[in-house]
This record gives sequence, C-alpha cells and structure tokens, in this order.
Amino acid sequence: MSIATTAPDAAGRIRLASRAAQVPPSATAALDAQAKALIALGVDVINLSSGEPAFPTVEPAGRAALEAIASDFTRYTPAAGIPELRTATAGFINRHGTAYEPSEVVITAGAKQALHYAFTTLVEPGDEILIPAPYWVSYPHLAALAGGTLVPVQPFPGAGLKVTADQLRAAVTDRTTVLLLNNPANPSGVVYDRTELAALVQVAIDHDLAIISDEICDHWVFGDSEHTSVAALGPEAARRTLTVGGVSKTFAMTGWRIGWVAAPTPVAEAITAIQSHTASAPSSISQKAALGALTSDLAPELERRRLELDDRRLATIKALEAVPGVEVDGDPTGAFFLLADVSGTYGRGLAGQTITSAADFARLLLTEANVAVVPGADFAAPHHVRISYTVPPDRLAEALPRIAEFAHQLRLDPA
Repeated sequence: MSIATTAPDAAGRIRLASRAAQVPPSATAALDAQAKALIALGVDVINLSSGEPAFPTVEPAGRAALEAIASDFTRYTPAAGIPELRTATAGFINRHGTAYEPSEVVITAGAKQALHYAFTTLVEPGDEILIPAPYWVSYPHLAALAGGTLVPVQPFPGAGLKVTADQLRAAVTDRTTVLLLNNPANPSGVVYDRTELAALVQVAIDHDLAIISDEICDHWVFGDSEHTSVAALGPEAARRTLTVGGVSKTFAMTGWRIGWVAAPTPVAEAITAIQSHTASAPSSISQKAALGALTSDLAPELERRRLELDDRRLATIKALEAVPGVEVDGDPTGAFFLLADVSGTYGRGLAGQTITSAADFARLLLTEANVAVVPGADFAAPHHVRISYTVPPDRLAEALPRIAEFAHQLRLDPA
C-alpha cells in the first residue's frame, strides 16, 4: 500500500498544501514590519499603519500577570478558559444588551484565533460567506483556510462606505451560509447604526444564515455614534450569532493574545473541542491579565483614552481635508482608522516615479516622506489607503504635515 507524502519537488523544495500556498502574508503586518525595520536603521519613520492603540497596557492587567507568575499559575487551564474569566467576559459583552452565559463564552488566543475557530466550526468546503466591503485583510484567508469563499458586497459610490440590505440580499446564493459583519469597521472606521445593522441582520434571518460579528473595536466609537451588538437585536439574531471580541484594543493588550467568541451552547462546545486539539488553551498568565483588566474599575481611564483618541481622529480628518488629491471617505466614527481615497494623485509623482495606484502612493509616501500607511487593495478598497491615528499626538502632529507636503510636491512630470 502506498502512502501519500509531502515529498520535495524536483528542485528539492517541500511541496506545500494548497491551503498554505494560497495564503499570502498579512499586508498590514508586512508594511508595519517594513516601517519598523526602517526605524531600526535610524530612519525617522512615523508609522500610521499599525492596528493597535499607542497606550500602555492597563495597569491592573500587568499586576495580575505578575501575581500569576509569582503564584506559579503557569499550567494548562480548561480548554475554554478559566471559569472566572469566562464569567467576567460574559458580563463585559453583556454591557451592550446581550444575554450570554459564561458557558457560552470561549476564551481564545486573540480575536483572530476566535475568528479562525468560528470559520472552522461553521464553514464547509464550497460555502460562501457574505461580507460588506471594505473589509479587514485577514477575512478572506481565514475563510479560505476553512474551505469557504468570501463574497464581498461593495458599497455604492457616495454611500459612505456602507452597504444596504438590498445589496446583501442580491448577493445571497444557494451556497451562502454565513454573514460576516465587522462593526465598528476595520479599515474604514464607519459605524452602522442600530437601524442599518438590524436591516443587514434581517437578511441573515430571512435566508437562515449564521452570523459572525467581529466587535473587537466596540469601545472605540466617537461623536454621535453608538455601538450596537448584533446579538442584542432580538432572539432570532442572538440564536444565530457568534460574537467575537477581545482585550487587545480596549485595554491596549494586543501582545497578550486574549480574545473570545460567545455563541449558543452547541457552537461554543464545538469551538472548545477544536481549541482543545489545537492550542489546548490560551496562556494561563495572559488569562489572569485579562481577568485583572475586566474586573477592575477602569471606566474613567478608558473614557479618558477614548476622548484622547477622538481628538486625534478629528485632527487627522481636518488635516487631510486640506491635502490635494486625498479625500477621507465615509464617516469614520469608530475604531481608530480611516480610509482616504488617493485616486486624485494618480498621474502625478515624485523622484522619477508616477503614482498609478494606492500602493504606489503608500510606497512613495514611505520612501519620500517617511510616513507609513497601508494601501487598500487587500481591503477591497484599491483606490484608498488606511490611516491609523493611534500614534502619540506629537508624532501625529509631525506626520500630518509630512503627508500634506508630500502631496503638494507631487507633479505631473515626476522626473
């Protein structure tokens, strides 16, 4: 009997499985790494590509982690997470009007792993997953790893980067099984209000679709916007929704890698079983750190940070309004990103290079102005760049004039 092997090819290279070969590195991570590499060489790069808030981890989290180490809390935990963290997480999620029980919460190694488990649990090969565009860069690859296909629904021009229920409904096929929502949205920063979100969810109800709701940025909403949790939109929404979140963004704990998925019991149990065979459980120390954050009175500090970030948001929008060829798209009142349409710079250039795409714009901005932003092609926004305004105020105050000066220097003959 012959046994199939992953043997080296004729050139001596190990053959990759198709699921691995088709997944490129994260574009956002790659550009962030490039910017950090230049910084390491002494270049004064201002990195507006990062997806993390530039605040320190909240103090109770660090203290709880040190206490965990001191008490030798360094062993395996239950696969779904320590019970007290599941309880605290359920309470934290339920502040938005949901009704999750601790038994319906699974703690994961970051929200990205929670999404991976959600796709693995729900998606069969050939299934289609609907998603409003623009969307976060990792979604299509997470779907593909589970055997599914992401089907983007593009907003109409001038619609503020939001899609309508009618557009979603028109995209449903007999292979559609999941609706993926991300609100507040990365990369656009737009926030669907309760009425808009309810209309999108009704499409899922009408077509019996499961819903994965990525609410990782639920704390970061500004102006008149308010966060609405999908599972709070009624019993029919709740019974089909997997709510994904984590401590990364709210508590500035990106490197601690603690996320969660909250879902009806059968789904939570399936995800727990998958995690038991993959990660076993998240880091015991990080779980204690997350528990410290979730069980401390941090409301004043978190509100202070939210208001600080709102100031940076408003400053960024105001500065970009005066930049030729660059236009903020949509109404970025959530998360800590915005999308800027840079198609107005096409045909212009600098240093012998002509801009014909958002990728060209981002590359030239980095090399000529030492400011890093993310081109939007991998977000399904090919004429946009994503700008993160989370950097400290003094650095943002340096970056925005650099962008303006760069745009003013662009000319039709870049030679």
